[in-house]
Amino acid sequence: MTKIAATILFAFLAIHLSVSGYCQKPGDEQDQILVAAESIFKAMKSRDYQKIWTLLTDASRKIILDDVIKEESKRGGQYSREALNDDFKTGSGLAKIYWSSYLTVFNPDIVLEQSKWQMGKVGGGKAVIMITHHKSDKPAELQLFKENGVWKVGMEETFRPSRR
Repeated sequence: MTKIAATILFAFLAIHLSVSGYCQKPGDEQDQILVAAESIFKAMKSRDYQKIWTLLTDASRKIILDDVIKEESKRGGQYSREALNDDFKTGSGLAKIYWSSYLTVFNPDIVLEQSKWQMGKVGGGKAVIMITHHKSDKPAELQLFKENGVWKVGMEETFRPSRR
């Protein structure tokens, strides 16, 4: 009897672990894309400025650094690109001011809790996630790019107005 009970218990445990995801293979590409996108909005929500910086594309980081240096020079500031990049890597100094200001006008809960996500095109190192707020008919198309084997969020590539 104990052998049968142990077999049933083992089978039940194996099924439970499989269904709950513990025995599954690491996420496929679509899962990696979705996790990258969700992670940046969660980092914003928790105000983990250091984490946000690691999840952005190189192009987004370059644009942000350029913008902050330009604004600081207008105010007479003399930040070097390296010092500013260090601030963003550590989430301190001007980076803290930048992200705090950014998050006064952007609420990540709008994306995390009030929107529907749908995978768009994926290919050639680029992916699109369509994010539709529950009060909107038109989705925002969040762009992600694969850099050095890791999916990164193109915040500036997505939301920056085009310059003509």
